[in-house]
Amino acid sequence: MFLELILSLAIIILGYIYWNGKYNERYWTKRGVRFYKKNKVLGVFWDFITKDKSLTEHLHDIYKQYPNEPAVGFGTLLTPSLYVRDITNIQYVLTTNFNAFSHRGIEPNESDILANNILFMNGKKWQLMRKSMTPLFTSTKLKSMFYIMEKSAQDFIYYLKENPDLKKGNTFKNLATFCSAAICGAVFGVTTESIFNSPFLTMSQKAFEQTFVRNIQFAIANLSIPLFKLLNINLFKDYEPFFISAIKQTLRQRERENVKKHDFADMCVSLQSKGTLKDPETGVELEPTDEVLAAQAFFFFLAGVEPTASAMFVTLVELGKHPEALQRLHKEIDEAFEKNDNKLTFDVVVGMEYLEMAMSEAMRLHPPLGFLTRMSVEDTVLPVGNIKVAKGTKIFTPIFEIHHDPKYYPDPEVFKPERFSRENQKSSSDILYQPFGKGNRICIGQRYAQLQAKTGLIYLLRNFTIKTNISKGGMKYKKEQVTIRLANVDVEFVSRT
Repeated sequence: MFLELILSLAIIILGYIYWNGKYNERYWTKRGVRFYKKNKVLGVFWDFITKDKSLTEHLHDIYKQYPNEPAVGFGTLLTPSLYVRDITNIQYVLTTNFNAFSHRGIEPNESDILANNILFMNGKKWQLMRKSMTPLFTSTKLKSMFYIMEKSAQDFIYYLKENPDLKKGNTFKNLATFCSAAICGAVFGVTTESIFNSPFLTMSQKAFEQTFVRNIQFAIANLSIPLFKLLNINLFKDYEPFFISAIKQTLRQRERENVKKHDFADMCVSLQSKGTLKDPETGVELEPTDEVLAAQAFFFFLAGVEPTASAMFVTLVELGKHPEALQRLHKEIDEAFEKNDNKLTFDVVVGMEYLEMAMSEAMRLHPPLGFLTRMSVEDTVLPVGNIKVAKGTKIFTPIFEIHHDPKYYPDPEVFKPERFSRENQKSSSDILYQPFGKGNRICIGQRYAQLQAKTGLIYLLRNFTIKTNISKGGMKYKKEQVTIRLANVDVEFVSRT
């Protein structure tokens, strides 16, 4: 009897897999869209779970396999999913018809408090929060926070000099330490006795740690929203006690002190004093509770540490491989200090043209994000290929693939900062470069991240030259869900005379 039950369940499961795969294939074939036949049920997510490659690399395989297709359909259970690879269609999804694709494509469960942030919010709720958060990242605000970033960079240099072993490797982790200190001070007004022994940094590292269970959860979140809801999966539950408590203490302290520091904590206190956020057209309301604001702080912290450290790291890696570029940047930095009485200011950082070029080219080669996801909230049609996209369709758009396509970037694997000179940028399309995303849902803190990364790089290169060490087997990428992380490579700091 037991064996018969097991056999019946196996037949039902196999039958469902076969039917689901056929359904997915027919769905896109009827719409005149090529279908990725490998793993018709789970598509690239099966490969991601079972193989030691980043999801970006699996999507890149599709990009190369169908060079002439405007879009390719693939299986994700019963959720129609479309990998859009044509530039015009990508522009249509991310900017031209943003209203039809304003949804991020993932819906966290209500019990996952820290996931209720600007990254995962959708619709009017997202618009309300983004509008409230945007003033934090104006030029005026960034100027007012710059001294804290600079102090963190100076402390970082001192720490490296006092601990010579740190200069010989594990550079990504060390850069993340600097980014953690800078964002804790500049955005949250939180400081610790030692920026190199911070519970915030430990939390950030754990949040980005790749595990089999987290990869399964991530896959389910993308494969099926109903299944994700049914299983009540929480992505960030483990960090709630520490992070919500920390933000509450910061806000209450700021209220008691009544001192303006022009940072995130100030903005939170101001929002709470004004009361409920409300959209005048639809009447949608959002209460700025401590928990809601803690969720925004959690997102800003994660986005300000690992991705920013990644931008710094890949820039150092490429400079260490190209001595002429490194020498030119050393010269620009040295001259900037000499012209400004050995001081660094916000305007000086922003004005360093070759630093901007080198960092932009490094992020073209190794962008912090590999791809973007969206979900259609209404029926529409992609212009190239006349592809009908039904409401609820999951959309994937490439970043890494475009950055490495010789059609858009000649000799795409070669490090050429001149691609991003002011003259060359005037004639290029901005949709071809997306290290921080594109469209209305572009990373809200990109200007902060760039300023923080540049400040750290300037002080590092003012004091050190660098050597890139690549392990046997060459540069590779780690198995990551959305981000791009280099493996088999590290950077060594050598003191300048």
